[in-house]
Amino acid sequence: MAMVVTVHDSAGELVAGRYQLLDVVLREEGRTCWLGQDSALRRPVVLTWSRVAAPAPVRGESTAGADEADALRGETGGRVADRILRAARVLGAACPGRVAAVLDVIEEPGSVWTVTERPPGAPLTELLSGGPVGHVRAARIGLGVLDVLAAAHGEGVTHGELGPGQVWTDEFGTVTVTGFGQTESDDAPRLTAPAYASPEQARGEGGAAAADLWALGAMMYAMSEGRPAVRDRGRLDATLRAVDRLPIRAPLRAGPLAPAVQGLLRWDPVERIPEAVVREALTRILRQDLEEAEAPGPPSAFFGPGGFVPDREGDARPVGRARGGRLAGRSVLLGGALVATVAVLAVLAVTGGLPGGDTTGASASPSTPSRSVGALPPGPVPTAPVAPSGRTPSGSPSPSPSDGAGGKLPPGFATYRAAQGFSVALPREWKPVQTQTSGDLSYRVTFGASGDPRTLAVTYSTQLGPDPVAVWSDLEPALRADTPGYRRVGAIRAVNYRGRKGADMEWYSGSGAERLRTFGRGFLVGDHRGFSLRWTTPAADRGTPTDRRALDAVLTSFRPPVG
Repeated sequence: MAMVVTVHDSAGELVAGRYQLLDVVLREEGRTCWLGQDSALRRPVVLTWSRVAAPAPVRGESTAGADEADALRGETGGRVADRILRAARVLGAACPGRVAAVLDVIEEPGSVWTVTERPPGAPLTELLSGGPVGHVRAARIGLGVLDVLAAAHGEGVTHGELGPGQVWTDEFGTVTVTGFGQTESDDAPRLTAPAYASPEQARGEGGAAAADLWALGAMMYAMSEGRPAVRDRGRLDATLRAVDRLPIRAPLRAGPLAPAVQGLLRWDPVERIPEAVVREALTRILRQDLEEAEAPGPPSAFFGPGGFVPDREGDARPVGRARGGRLAGRSVLLGGALVATVAVLAVLAVTGGLPGGDTTGASASPSTPSRSVGALPPGPVPTAPVAPSGRTPSGSPSPSPSDGAGGKLPPGFATYRAAQGFSVALPREWKPVQTQTSGDLSYRVTFGASGDPRTLAVTYSTQLGPDPVAVWSDLEPALRADTPGYRRVGAIRAVNYRGRKGADMEWYSGSGAERLRTFGRGFLVGDHRGFSLRWTTPAADRGTPTDRRALDAVLTSFRPPVG
């Protein structure tokens, strides 16, 4: 039976007698977004009040739970809730983790409250309030939004009300989109965030998928320029007239992002560039940025079909010595650690992993779809906060003697800030000895020093599954096949790393005096992306006080790139 409630919109009040309003995070034309608390389950939620065209038949109808909602709508016919819940179910399967999960819908005449899980980060409006963010970060966020739109359009779902208030992002670059299902049809009038309406929406002609692409272009314009493409006039009708009639100034700060932005902001929807062209342009920008920032290092692995393939000349032996006692060159300094590390990515050749490889060794088109179980990320739970990682004023990677995230670093350690944006505490003499990249923006940086048998491999992957334990499990057959003397130590263990899902795995490689032991911890940072840290040391040294202090320093201090 339907529950009739009085809905308030002031802090401390309850929506539907259950959801407490705490803080406003967004107010815009036709929409207000609150951080809130589910008083029944004591969990954080986001409550969004939106103006809708279709009136709700019963004031205050709650649709908590799909089965209960279906029964209620059988009596009351809540069309808005139907659309929102249906879109949430479809997109939850099509792009898991990238669309905010809908927990409840409360309808009122002409408006609706949508209750969702709290996405990571904050609405894009908060980021835009700080001015331009640069074309690289704009491209990264834009690509995340494009992934969601492509999945939605592939399922026949359009957004129709897309704007920066429905895009949440955090310091890791995670992108979550909200607000699907609120428009009754593709030709429904635009009711919220009119500055991001397309010209056809402004004329009352509806929007379809082309209107969502316009909104994406308008958001990337605002991120790169530090101002919206069309200024909000304060009234819905006035802003929509401006969208339809006023020309848009050419972007001045967008750099290589400008062609994609201008291609999306074409007045005629037929002339707007398609999703595939936008994806290629954004991926190219991110790949070029990574290549320019990359620390050089001679290769000891090569690109092959499906991703990184181990250099078969590598073998499990102590760093710094080749067979017969000869000093090894840099390409074999990684020894068994390289074999084990590379095997993490080599599994992609078996499971459809890192996209971008072809039979010639060149990377494939970045727009080629592929699923990878990629390498997992590692890291311990820090005991104290840390400032975000950064770069030196010159932009080059540099070691810093500052303390790590969990406290004072062990003697001889310094914080290394990598060109890729991450930071980690390392022995002061360590440097990158191997850097590898893939066409899908995945990369691996391996650190070490001549004469030191230990190594650390930092791997970033963009095509991970949602379960870190399963990722390690899928990886293990390739590790076993490609790592001499491989033997796993104990079970793969699920861990919680700073509130994020992770997993630990350890294994042996090599034999005799050259026996090595590798500890790996992986964690997800959102959008199927994650990091792995693999610490490899002589097996006889594993667990000694010196080893424990070093590993703790690495795991506690590691910070992914910001943005």
